[in-house]
Amino acid sequence: MSEQCPHGPTTFSSRTELGMLETAPPAKGLRAILRYDLPASLVVFLVALPLSLGIAVASGAPILAGIIAAIVGGIVAGALGGSPLQVSGPAAGLTVVVAGLIAEFGWGVTCAITVGAGILQILFGLSRVARAALAISPVVVHAMLAGIGITIALQQMHVLLGGASKSSAWENIEGLPAQLMSIHGPGFLLGMLVIVTLVAWRWVPAPVNRIPGPLVAIVGVTALSVLLPFDVKRIQINGSLLDSLTLPTMPTGDWDGVIAGVLTVALIASVESLLSAVSVDRMHNGPRTNFDRELIGQGTANAISGAIGGLPITGVIVRSSTNVLAGAKTRASAILHGVWILAFAVPFAGLAQMIPTAALAGLLIVIGCQLVKKAHIETARRTGDIAVYVITVLGVVFLNLLEGVLIGLALAVALTVWRVIRAKIVTEHIAGNDWRIVIEGSVSFLSLPRLTSALASVPAGSDVTIELSVDFIDHAAHETIDEWKRQHIAGGGTVEIHEHGTAELHNAAVGPPTRTFTPFDKRSGVVPWKSQPQTNSVMDGLETYHRRTAPMLRPHMEELIHTQKPQTLFITCVDSRVVPNVITSSGPGDLLTVRNVGNMIPEGRADASIEAAIAFAVDVLEVSSIVVCGHSNCGAMTALLDGAQGGGIDRDEHLHTWLEHGDATLRAFDEGRHPVALAAGEEGFGIVDQLSIVNVSLQVQSLAAHPLVRARHRAGDLEVIGLFYDIGTAAALRVTPAGVDRLIEVAE
Repeated sequence: MSEQCPHGPTTFSSRTELGMLETAPPAKGLRAILRYDLPASLVVFLVALPLSLGIAVASGAPILAGIIAAIVGGIVAGALGGSPLQVSGPAAGLTVVVAGLIAEFGWGVTCAITVGAGILQILFGLSRVARAALAISPVVVHAMLAGIGITIALQQMHVLLGGASKSSAWENIEGLPAQLMSIHGPGFLLGMLVIVTLVAWRWVPAPVNRIPGPLVAIVGVTALSVLLPFDVKRIQINGSLLDSLTLPTMPTGDWDGVIAGVLTVALIASVESLLSAVSVDRMHNGPRTNFDRELIGQGTANAISGAIGGLPITGVIVRSSTNVLAGAKTRASAILHGVWILAFAVPFAGLAQMIPTAALAGLLIVIGCQLVKKAHIETARRTGDIAVYVITVLGVVFLNLLEGVLIGLALAVALTVWRVIRAKIVTEHIAGNDWRIVIEGSVSFLSLPRLTSALASVPAGSDVTIELSVDFIDHAAHETIDEWKRQHIAGGGTVEIHEHGTAELHNAAVGPPTRTFTPFDKRSGVVPWKSQPQTNSVMDGLETYHRRTAPMLRPHMEELIHTQKPQTLFITCVDSRVVPNVITSSGPGDLLTVRNVGNMIPEGRADASIEAAIAFAVDVLEVSSIVVCGHSNCGAMTALLDGAQGGGIDRDEHLHTWLEHGDATLRAFDEGRHPVALAAGEEGFGIVDQLSIVNVSLQVQSLAAHPLVRARHRAGDLEVIGLFYDIGTAAALRVTPAGVDRLIEVAE
């Protein structure tokens, strides 16, 4: 489908995903790699190098284990993964888990656990369950990362101050005052310099800010610590990168703990990688992620990394977003970044021993703080999930990662169930002997305590109206309402039930309860009266409007008290089957609507009302578009044809006078030989509908040339659109000079 805009055609493709416009296809071949992927890989390499060292330090693993993981993640996961632009490597999200495993089992067994987790990830990918991992509530994942970030920051605060991190968050908090009293000045100064550099780097002007901030901070502070007489602790590396290649060690006991470790690493690494891939997909217009292949690639990388002495690997959003923003087009960028790390680490790994531990502590504190995102907290607060977020964070920080996540998931599920099953039940005393009970939502046996309480609160002998607007009701609730109704009527009262929801009360007694939905809300006035047993007239409809629709509409209408700013002047027929706000999915304040018989725009000043509406819309309201909408089986078009064929049009003086404005349409139509009519005929439209489509086409041309419209239309500030509403299929079609274009395929 193509939508024309004043600045030229914009094409929407079926391949467009996540609401983004498709741009030109990505360049391919060696030339594109050299132009886009090579420079991007160098940028990612400079970002990944210090981060990999810092994550190894935070995990308590051998320093070069982070470099090994970065190399394997870049080359293996980059080549085999299903997300072409995602960059993988050691991630801050697993530091707490890895530190716990190393403390409990040692480094060799931790490597074996990493291998096991990788194999499990491969099995996940082969079994095609990757998308199931995305079912985990995002608020729990965000809280998990925030908890990890807080834990890292608490640990590294001690290192920044010149001490050693403790084994738990409580101990780190309790020991902080004493650590502050014995602060190591030079190290603290260097670490704070790293923090200040990283925080301030966002305000550094281009092109300097293209250099990664972590690289500038670590290299600059390390050089300062060497040039000035600073006596500080530095990173210790035992041997070269080749010396750091170690085989995993099989555990000698506590297999339950080992299995739990494998599951934990596999699940967290999988979820973090998949969520990162989803985020990366939103940043570019290229191929989408194959989630099963991504898990296979991540699993293969973890199996290899663990087998040669590397840290666990995940897809990392920091490196991946850097990769996309740097202009990468293919997976070659991720692979090359791993090659650059390998090329640097083999001859120059020893240079890492010059880095002060306090400098890396400063880097890790910033990384930890960045995992606590204000946007995630605000989203959790706005969506009512703040309790899940806070409890998950506290669980991760003060218990352990697995228990914290499980508690968060359990709470998220419980909250979701509560929201789904919780019905709104309100009893209202209207006046005198009249009462109303409003029941909304999902009503089941779990709602019976509140339901029976509400019903019992209504005085005997009163006149009761029950407003039932539910999407689910089970037999228990039906039986309760039915029994109460019988007893209330027996006591001299009356009960009238108005059903506005998608689930009907009687259905609960004839079969298993089901949750049903409809594309229309009965409260909105979209469903015809004949589909609503209690609504048979204007007055019944008005009563329903004031009772059900007005309260929902009132907040919006309050914004429109003093002004209106519609975007479109909508000119259509008086036919009752054409409802402009339904067709355009719009509401009050969106359309300035004009109706007349046959949606015609008489030439000159033959109709002062239409002229006034056009002038008001164009000159005063400054609408951005004018729509002329005809429809199928139009009575005006039928009358025009009957008159042309000697029919009975002359019997109605008023109709005859008005339809004279359609003579130009009849002449242009010329028995179906007009190009638009021919095109409509090929689409299967009958002669009346062909005439209606020609009429829309001519009215659009007339409007475009209208003195009130012409200048803005030619300047591209005002669009004139023709529509044809096919009543039988409820489809709105675009009328063009060549015929009619379906805006979307009609679902039968």
